[in-house]
Amino acid sequence: MTGAEVHRRERLDSARAEALADTLGCDYEPEAPLIPFGHQVYFWTVVAPGALGRDGHPATGGFLPDLGLKRRMWAGGRLLFAAPIRTGRMAEKSSVVERTERKAGRSGPLAFVTVRHEIRQAGRLCVTEWQDLVYRDDPAPGAPVPMPPVAPDALGDEVRRSFTPTDLFRYSALTFNGHRIHYDADYARTIEGYAGLVVHGPLLAQHLMLIAEGALGALRQFRFRATAPLIAGEDATFCRTGTRFWVRGADGRMCMEAEAG
Repeated sequence: MTGAEVHRRERLDSARAEALADTLGCDYEPEAPLIPFGHQVYFWTVVAPGALGRDGHPATGGFLPDLGLKRRMWAGGRLLFAAPIRTGRMAEKSSVVERTERKAGRSGPLAFVTVRHEIRQAGRLCVTEWQDLVYRDDPAPGAPVPMPPVAPDALGDEVRRSFTPTDLFRYSALTFNGHRIHYDADYARTIEGYAGLVVHGPLLAQHLMLIAEGALGALRQFRFRATAPLIAGEDATFCRTGTRFWVRGADGRMCMEAEAG
């Protein structure tokens, strides 16, 4: 099933952009262009409590198709930056389900959904984003955890940090992300099989984009792929070599890889 569409229009409040910058620990001036990926704090999807799924996301079967699998993950994405987005002005976002696909994975059936978002101001296309979602069944009790890829050591820049539950709460609130794996530790462990609260994939990608922008200047494009979850409280290293970026967990696993241009 493809072709479902939704359109939203709103004035971009500078206070929300400033709150995001404070949450990320970066600088933002209201007259400056929005930081890359900063549009995540606008165009919220808000539904009544009865329209939520068990995971806190809006239930599938509406804009996002119901493919019969319970667990949702943001697997990665790609962004093209064509023009700056500025706060205090009206903006429009159009979203369309571009592709769905089913596959058989080593741990069971998988379903992939790609959503394309386009953001415009004054009729001008500013950002095109492709969001890759993956759905799978709940893990079987006692099932082995798949081995994640090993991250290389950085040959260039490194930034070390960890994320607290408060960091996750603030980012969830700003992006109106109700996924329980980011704030309900019991749910994350017992239902979805994680070791604890999961750091948002987009939050990791956001930090990588800020590093990329600082190193390369204004971004034209950015692509990222999540490869293993990072857990709240766990030390992580944000690495860069040239135009390649990645997040390495404390045990050396690759949590996310990305490329900028």
